[in-house]
Amino acid sequence: MTPSDFAALEQQAIALDAADPLASFRDEFLIPRQGDGSEQAYFCGNSLGLQPRAVRQALLDELDDWRDLAVEGHFRGKHPWMPYHAFVRDDLAAITGALPSEVVAMNSLTANLHLMMVSFYRPTSERHAILIEKSAFPSDHYAVDSQIRFHGFDPATSKIELDGDESGGAISQDAILRAIEEHGSRIALVLLPGVQYLSGQAFDLFAITQAAHARGCRVGFDLAHAVGNLPLALHDSGCDFAVWCSYKYLNSGPGAVAGCFVHERHARSDLPRFAGWWGHDQSTRFEMGPRFHATPGADGWQLSNPPILALAPLRASLEVFRRAGMTALREKSIALTGWFETLIHRHLAKVLDITTPRETERRGCQLSLRVRGPREAGRSLYDHLHASGIVVDWREPDVIRAAPTPLYNRRIDCLRFVRAVADWSAPRA
Repeated sequence: MTPSDFAALEQQAIALDAADPLASFRDEFLIPRQGDGSEQAYFCGNSLGLQPRAVRQALLDELDDWRDLAVEGHFRGKHPWMPYHAFVRDDLAAITGALPSEVVAMNSLTANLHLMMVSFYRPTSERHAILIEKSAFPSDHYAVDSQIRFHGFDPATSKIELDGDESGGAISQDAILRAIEEHGSRIALVLLPGVQYLSGQAFDLFAITQAAHARGCRVGFDLAHAVGNLPLALHDSGCDFAVWCSYKYLNSGPGAVAGCFVHERHARSDLPRFAGWWGHDQSTRFEMGPRFHATPGADGWQLSNPPILALAPLRASLEVFRRAGMTALREKSIALTGWFETLIHRHLAKVLDITTPRETERRGCQLSLRVRGPREAGRSLYDHLHASGIVVDWREPDVIRAAPTPLYNRRIDCLRFVRAVADWSAPRA
């Protein structure tokens, strides 16, 4: 990239950023800084979203109520603790395309996945398999393997793994549907991601659910990389359940409280579940009776009191999403990631391969990148980017993930990434 190329692109980026209708939302987040005080170019919202400025006060409000009200904070204060999880319900429903009664913020992602499999993975001698992608996030594999063994089966015969059949490791829709058709009679549960963490590929939740239900399979989705990234329509998809974390695109802090969706057709079902008192029917919960009666809807899968200090950051972040709107965020995401992709293809094609699908409907904001060359070259570039104040992440064996997040990333950040890669590769040219 010549100096004149960069100057022209810089002017274009500045103009496009200035015209961005969502540009002001960047000011609502705290951007990490380098040692010299300049802002980082942060592309790691797919691992940990940035802190909304409103979070500090949201936490202080709860600490003040704890200080001033103690146990009465459950019923008094700005946001009483007893119904606190309800304060995030409508916004979660809007982001996930669900009915408010179908969503609940609770626990952590893998804990929620286990709770859902207790109810929705009910293997029999004829139908005992779980369909999952081979490169699923390890925690999903661990959870699936342990659930299979818990029921007395062997993952070697009861876990069906979908491997990538496209260049870059993506899984074609045809391959997914073929696997469901071929193995459907023995599949108890189809468990796939909304967006695959390593490749960045987005999955068609509706088509997968329709095909799986037609073969008698239950369907659940891990939305860790989809929620807050893509507009979702969980209710309309018909899937049985979904789980997600909130510390990535939902910007709710490290180890943030997770979320869960249970379709309304299961709202009053007699499915087996692991029960806890906060899932008991609210109208009789404090009668302290010995028998469990589930609250209808997703709330009925709760176990314990809501974690107020974990819910407060989520409430603050969801308020930002409410004002921005997922439709507008998705429009910017398509444009921003598309611009980023174009820069890489035009100026870094000899250096980087993009393994994420090119079709906008098959990806969110993340681009997964491989350096053309040995793994050591990829690690060298990763280290160079971080030393340059450009925060991406590395996933074994050789993937650099960069996610231009529409709430706070700009085109000038993307250009900064491209120039840093060009500078790194120049001695190798």
